Amino acid sequence: MGRKKQFKSESKRLLDLMVNSIYTHKEIFLRELVSNASDAIDKYYFENAGHVDTTSLQIRLTPNKDDRALTITDNGIGMTEKELEENLGTIAKSGSLAFKEEMDKKDKGENSDVDIIGQFGVGFYSAFMVAKDVTVISKSDAEETAHRWESKGDDGYTISEDPSTERGTKIILTLKDDTDQDQYSEYLETYTLENLIKKYSDYIRYPIKMEVETQKPIPGTDKDEDGKDKAPEYETVVEDKTLNSMVPLWKRQKSKITQEEYNQFYKDHFFDYEDPQRVIHFSVEGNVSFTALLYIPARVPQGFYNQDYKKGLQLYSRGVFIMDHAEDLLPDYLRFVKGLVDSQDLSLNISREMLQHDHQLKLIASRIEKKVLSELESMLKDEREEYEKFYRNFGLDIKFGVYNNYGMDKEKLQDLLLFYTSNEQKLSTLDEYVSRMKEDQKEIYYISGQDIAQIDKLPIVQTLKKKDYEVLYLTENVDEFVMSTLGTYKEKTFKNAGQGELDLDSDEEKEELKNTSEANKDLIDFIKESLGDKVADVKLTNKLSDDPVDLSAGEGVSFEMEKVFANMPQGSNPFPMKAQRILEINPNHPIFETLKKLYDTDKDKVKEVADVLYDQALLIEGFEIEDPIAYSRKICELLVNQNQ
Repeated sequence: MGRKKQFKSESKRLLDLMVNSIYTHKEIFLRELVSNASDAIDKYYFENAGHVDTTSLQIRLTPNKDDRALTITDNGIGMTEKELEENLGTIAKSGSLAFKEEMDKKDKGENSDVDIIGQFGVGFYSAFMVAKDVTVISKSDAEETAHRWESKGDDGYTISEDPSTERGTKIILTLKDDTDQDQYSEYLETYTLENLIKKYSDYIRYPIKMEVETQKPIPGTDKDEDGKDKAPEYETVVEDKTLNSMVPLWKRQKSKITQEEYNQFYKDHFFDYEDPQRVIHFSVEGNVSFTALLYIPARVPQGFYNQDYKKGLQLYSRGVFIMDHAEDLLPDYLRFVKGLVDSQDLSLNISREMLQHDHQLKLIASRIEKKVLSELESMLKDEREEYEKFYRNFGLDIKFGVYNNYGMDKEKLQDLLLFYTSNEQKLSTLDEYVSRMKEDQKEIYYISGQDIAQIDKLPIVQTLKKKDYEVLYLTENVDEFVMSTLGTYKEKTFKNAGQGELDLDSDEEKEELKNTSEANKDLIDFIKESLGDKVADVKLTNKLSDDPVDLSAGEGVSFEMEKVFANMPQGSNPFPMKAQRILEINPNHPIFETLKKLYDTDKDKVKEVADVLYDQALLIEGFEIEDPIAYSRKICELLVNQNQ
């Protein structure tokens, strides 16, 4: 037995911090130890390039329930006594990092094949999260003798000679006793170990093997004495099973991956029963190198609009799984994208769980954003039906991206927007709308409503259509926020056709309306007075062709915004916002002639007609009327009087 040595005081503090604070999940220990084993094999392979039987290189897991021990073995480069002292005696002393730096020097920094996972020297000590005693037996070709490193963690370690003769490293973990909070015994179950390897280390390049018991039918027991089929008898068989798939799909050549393989990978890894609509597979080399395999789902994921929905991409470092939802790799408006990123250049903190959200991560996120937007632009240009299908699923998120963060991303996204318009009621881009505008048209007209059919019947829409002006139909609550955020598009201003004045009249029409308004000023003032605070104003308009009246909103809050605010959860909007109501009367409609006659003979009847017209205008705009019963009675009275 070797003489016991103490960890340095700073190392003891770091060990305590790491075991109790750094790693969120104890199961991480297996990922770390397997990654270290992979590093050791890498080192052996690169130092003996051309002289290695690669088929013999492997990592092995051996659970032993009787001894409560889990052993992780590799036949990599192994460690000398001095290396055991340096690498395991001082926490955060990284042999892997030193090796990579030396290889980079030899190759002048160009040896991109050297993938060293464990560059930060603390992964090994994650073993103490689950083990009360850790033994490392290692044999290097550089020494004739193997050595044993043993430690219980906080009381230091010993190094002694060991009779082992096989090159490589064996780590033996004697697991802690189970408690009410932690069942350490689960790490001796083969199915648990299989699942953890699949989750974290599936793409380690060397086979990770373990003997696994399986039930297999006994040959010849599936027939009875008469040769009829019967249920076979089973026996327990121990098989040497490779637990990892080794070669990641995303690391293979794109030209050799079939669409079926992409689709199956998506369904298996992202829990969808339907093929994705789009696959985006690309690699980037440069200041930061990474490979991304991204998917656009063919439908809105379940729970997509719930608060607890998690966006983000799976993150790998050199094929080793780091985290499931790396949120910072996607902007919020692309949260529908599923997939993964694998990078060898990510800056990691002292554990692979704690990413520094640094410059490199932001570079990766920026490249992913540009690539996805480029893919969407290509789809819109070359595959319109596919894009419209995408937009029906996720157009709301694109709109959210326009007005989120004070419109910071609106320039990137405005050409991806689609809206139904009065032009055959088809989806149209803003660019397509502008290309069809009348030569003297300065504004892009839009109108909001519950649905396309309802909007199309609005009086102002009918008028604009008759004058050959195209109108954007906005049917979602966010749409007016989008218009407000955009402000202009290609020097054309967005204009709510249901709010404020529309400069559609010729000079002659304007002059005629002015004269008619002045001639009937007393009538208009009387109607306004009779309606009281229901309206901000009453005026004549040329905006209407066939309808007697409509309601327009004054400057500020639109009718659609009023409805949005009104539908907010109770208490979230303590100061309800209301649009100004302006009653506009068509002077060319027969009803206006009736009002003029009544004003001279029966002013009370003018009040009744004005009330009915106001309620009609409310209904046209989709508002509830204040007193439906009174409205119904007035209609009946007017009909009866008409017949008398």
